[in-house]
Amino acid sequence: MEKNTFATSAYIATSPETAFEYLCSLKNLDEWTLFSRMKEQVDEDTWIGTASGYHKNLYYHVKKLENSLFYGIEWHCGFEYNQYFQVYPVLLFPPDYIEPGTDEEGVYFHWLSFVDPRRQTQMIMQGIHTVHTSECRSLKANLERKSGRIAAATGRYYIDTDTIYVDAPIEIAVEYLANLQNINEWAHLVRPVGEISHSSGEFIDEYDRKLRISQNLHHSSKYYLLEQEYFYPEYGFYQRSPVLLIPASYAFADPEAPGFILHRITFWKVGKPQRYGKLQIEDFGAENMNIKRMLEAKAGNLQSFDRGMSYVPRTQEELVVSQ
Repeated sequence: MEKNTFATSAYIATSPETAFEYLCSLKNLDEWTLFSRMKEQVDEDTWIGTASGYHKNLYYHVKKLENSLFYGIEWHCGFEYNQYFQVYPVLLFPPDYIEPGTDEEGVYFHWLSFVDPRRQTQMIMQGIHTVHTSECRSLKANLERKSGRIAAATGRYYIDTDTIYVDAPIEIAVEYLANLQNINEWAHLVRPVGEISHSSGEFIDEYDRKLRISQNLHHSSKYYLLEQEYFYPEYGFYQRSPVLLIPASYAFADPEAPGFILHRITFWKVGKPQRYGKLQIEDFGAENMNIKRMLEAKAGNLQSFDRGMSYVPRTQEELVVSQ
């Protein structure tokens, strides 16, 4: 997994609209975070406040994401106004997005964090998983308490992710991955049947069961969202996996950072082993490794794959090579 990227998720028993409105207000960070306390409002979407990971104040900024499929925002943080070095995309998936036609209510909250290797401290790296996991629980409790609940609700699904860094221009990745005709090169568990179009086609899986795969590409904020959908017509089974393609220069607020972060989001039924489609998160992870290898080769970066799954700034790469 990409060591500079952290993902936290939860099912929250409140409406997507309520969750979105709550998260858009930076002052609400006072209620559920460990120590992000808003002290002074700078403009409509920006505050100065304390922070859990620093002995100094931060500027906090919120940006709404435009997407017809689900709600989303980004939190931005930095030591100077409009100079933000941390970006936190947040996606709010309605249950119907995961399972079309479901009667489940609520929302699935997904919080993505990036920590630039040039600005990392040992405490930030050692503590981010603990703090964000606990804060996610606190957010869930605050919203569910406001909706009248006195105990944590359980969703029908849970979210798992696989993330990898790809040292290739994001334009090459978008062109390559958005074309379903290329899936036979990087996906080892499905085989095409007949002619495959740019965005859909018929396949058989590793057990020779028929399925249909379709893809849709969306441009969101500074990055791309690629939706991949599996449907087994004989079993009525549907599996959706959104993929975020985020330029490393944006994720780490470093204009010199090449390549992009490939972040795959997956949904799994609680307590029910999967029988169709991808059966485990490692199936997605294996594909990510293949995608990384092929795209980096297309970009001529044949040494990048050997450095592993994570982004390393060029100066650090040079030190590693020299040693």
